[in-house]
Amino acid sequence: MPGQPFGGTSTEDDVFGEVADGVGTITLNRPDRRNALSDAMVAGLSSLLEQMQESDDVRVIVITGAGKAFCSGGDVQDFDAKGGEGGGADEIDEAAVEAQRRAQHQTVGAIHASRKPVIAAIPGAAAGAGLGLALAADFRIGSERAVFATAFAAVGLSGDFGVAWLLNSIVGPVKARELMMFNPRVRAEEAKELGLLNWVVAEDELQERTTEIAQQLASGPALALEYIADNLRRASHQTLSESMDAEVPLHKRTGLTEDHIGAVRAFVEKRTPTFGQR
Repeated sequence: MPGQPFGGTSTEDDVFGEVADGVGTITLNRPDRRNALSDAMVAGLSSLLEQMQESDDVRVIVITGAGKAFCSGGDVQDFDAKGGEGGGADEIDEAAVEAQRRAQHQTVGAIHASRKPVIAAIPGAAAGAGLGLALAADFRIGSERAVFATAFAAVGLSGDFGVAWLLNSIVGPVKARELMMFNPRVRAEEAKELGLLNWVVAEDELQERTTEIAQQLASGPALALEYIADNLRRASHQTLSESMDAEVPLHKRTGLTEDHIGAVRAFVEKRTPTFGQR
């Protein structure tokens, strides 16, 4: 999905942004390492997500990976070079704990709480922390080569980047335990059956189909879509009564928008509505 460079980044960076026709695309860009997360990538992703949230030019965000993978998670080669994830220390580094908490909230947390729809376009492997990035998105589209793995137990780690919570919420606790503890490779069609993917497409159709879906969302009623996402997020922890009470003011607020008024008129006149106002 080529477009204009965004956020002062370029295709030489570990992560770069582009924007075209209301769609902001963030590309994780270490294809030689299957887009394993570097510190620069995490910082760049956090910055781009924040900038795209604030940009009037961006109505939908797409996150993808360069080359054949989406994101393989933490850089295991880097772990090995520094003596493990803990850097060879005997005790937990509390500063490192706080730094990683911030990084997770500014990436997975920001994707999950995004006011704008987020699509993860998955060309290949999404594993470990990379799985967390994908699962936090509103929608996931994968090529036939897409494969998911939790990966943590395979290297003696318990997991981070929200993977346990997100899996529990998407596939349920029983399947989440299986995926976390046995670490099977879940291929595209099974992932779709489990709800980990919304769509599976041929490898050479991933970019085109992602663009179609993103532009459909980008041409929709932005405030209504934002509030729909709010309602769905609250539904996971509210009672029906609480959820109904909370949704009414949002519904009434969207009822004041030009998008709503114009769409009602278009319905009456039997034509397709044009959105674009808040």
